[in-house]
Amino acid sequence: MGRRILITGIDTFWGSMTAKSFEADPTVETIIGLGTSDPKVELERTECLRADHSYSIVSRIIKSTKVDTVMHTFMATETSAFSGRMLNENNVIGTMNLLAAVGGSPSVKKLIVKSSSLVYGSSPQDPYFFDENSKRPSLPKLRIEKSMIEAESYVKDFAQDNPHITVTLLRFSNVIGENVTTAITKNLKKRILPYLFGFDPSIHLIDEEDVVSALVFAANSDLEGIYNVAGDERVPWSEIGSIAAARPIPLFAYATNLISAPLIKSGIVTITPELMDLMKYGRGINNTKIKQTGFSYKYTTSAAVAKFCKLNQLRINLGRAKPEYKYQKEIESFFKHSPAVIGESTTSNE
Repeated sequence: MGRRILITGIDTFWGSMTAKSFEADPTVETIIGLGTSDPKVELERTECLRADHSYSIVSRIIKSTKVDTVMHTFMATETSAFSGRMLNENNVIGTMNLLAAVGGSPSVKKLIVKSSSLVYGSSPQDPYFFDENSKRPSLPKLRIEKSMIEAESYVKDFAQDNPHITVTLLRFSNVIGENVTTAITKNLKKRILPYLFGFDPSIHLIDEEDVVSALVFAANSDLEGIYNVAGDERVPWSEIGSIAAARPIPLFAYATNLISAPLIKSGIVTITPELMDLMKYGRGINNTKIKQTGFSYKYTTSAAVAKFCKLNQLRINLGRAKPEYKYQKEIESFFKHSPAVIGESTTSNE
């Protein structure tokens, strides 16, 4: 019997692309995708199921499918993703339900959780680099930080209580990519970059391709514990703007809300509370541990920004190369199960 994998967050870019990678792996027999909406890319042999944000159905799915690997990719990492109540339901309750389901299943041998370096925070007391054992020097003040720290605490407790399951917690730095919607990418797509007077912090960015590669690498390896995943190079905020040829939008570190409110309301800039902290203090991530296991990055921080800008310029000049994929259950079911379909994948590759 081949590997059987369940991916939560199939409706996210990470979930969809991870599933697509596994579809090309002959050792993977079954792929089940669970999400609150439809997948972002066309999937040929992934079975996609709908769930609410609490993922209350996950226990029944794991029990009936006897999956051996669970990939948890749906935790929100930006304030703009959900309201306060929904954020807690998605990150905390959803993770708790997933852990309860995994712990109650004798078939699951591996659990991979996608988290964020946001759990380290951004403050003037920060070390130059956070490694996996670093304690954040400041108390979390943002709801998104609190929800991720709480969810991670349950994952750590679960790992201790279930030593027979290999638990991998991946903390990703801020992500950049054509298919990723964050405050940073929204601004750069407009060729602007807000900054705070008197501050030029350094940060790590990771390309969207490297995020998917790290998730697949973790599933194909026996990585146990916490791993930082961040692009090589810690780059000053101003240098990111230079690489992107972005017009700087100045803001003041104090009374920022009064100044930025009109810019945000008019749609000129996109600012989130966590981005405000990042623009002030930055964040350094030590990514050595995962590289020592054999994982390698395709893009450095600056290369990831350059790639993003190149693709964005192409989009502006030519428009999207092809229409965005829209999942339609009836059509996907036809291609997967209808006897009328003869060698669709072979024909499409000719």
